[in-house]
Amino acid sequence: MKRKTRNKIILTTLLVSAAAILIGGTVALILTAGTWKVKMKESREKICDKGWECSGSKYCCNDTITDFFKVYQFENLFSKRNSPVAHAVGFWDYQSFITAAALFEPLGFCTTGGKQMQMMELCAFLGHVGSKTSCGFGVATGGPTAWGLCYNHEMSPKEDYCDKTNLQYPCVEGAEYYGRGAIPVFWNYNYGAAGDGIHEDLLHHPEYLEQNATMAFMAAMWRWMTPMKKKQPSAHDVFVGNWKPTKNDTLAKRLPGFGATMNVLYGDQICGKGYIDDMNVIISHYQYYLDLMGVGREHSGDNRDCAEQAAFNPSYKKPDDQQQQS
Repeated sequence: MKRKTRNKIILTTLLVSAAAILIGGTVALILTAGTWKVKMKESREKICDKGWECSGSKYCCNDTITDFFKVYQFENLFSKRNSPVAHAVGFWDYQSFITAAALFEPLGFCTTGGKQMQMMELCAFLGHVGSKTSCGFGVATGGPTAWGLCYNHEMSPKEDYCDKTNLQYPCVEGAEYYGRGAIPVFWNYNYGAAGDGIHEDLLHHPEYLEQNATMAFMAAMWRWMTPMKKKQPSAHDVFVGNWKPTKNDTLAKRLPGFGATMNVLYGDQICGKGYIDDMNVIISHYQYYLDLMGVGREHSGDNRDCAEQAAFNPSYKKPDDQQQQS
């Protein structure tokens, strides 16, 4: 091989190698820049402060609850709660609700998504509250859905709801763990977990939930926002779209929507039993509130029921494994 030809080959090889190094460096530089941009975007995520109601959170950049839910609307939704025949006259009020909500709005409670989603979540949460505290019946004045917040505690407890096998939250002598609150809490282990969640000693003082409306709403909101177990969604998550079902969830017919909120909160007490009255009553309250809030029941979303859903946490599980199941 002639010297000139050999030199040309060597030069070509060097040029190709240099080009490869240059291209590789450029790719690395692009990747590094892209990663840096992502990190910068994360670090610059907008945080907003709106005073006492919502601060220090990206969710506070959205409307807060008082922007779209006023005193007159609360009165409209729960118009019969202070009727003479109600059992918690003078207990529930708008200010207690808003005071409790201010603790959870920075976490996304009714501050996730656009205004319609925020109003839908409000009606979904209150749909559970209204149905679980109603003293309405078929021929009641105003209809059965007008009587939410009629109760603040179980009137005739069927048992003491003390699980003596639970060592994490052992029963306290003299304390009674019957149903109390906006989404009623039952059993010692549920009072203990809820108390930890809202930083109140409900294990020793379960009566707080029928003495203090703000605390009663707080316990219900904590329950709405909190998964029962690790790697499971909260009622909030399944409603606002934060939760993506796994293949097993899909096979169990668990899909995002209002139906899954009933699954999270009540499991197989309500779900997987067909179109039973207990489930239909909760859905009816949700849709009734959507109508009253001007959203309309036509916007109640997909997967409204849980008639065929398998429970996230079947009732045969030990209480230790189901700390928050009512």
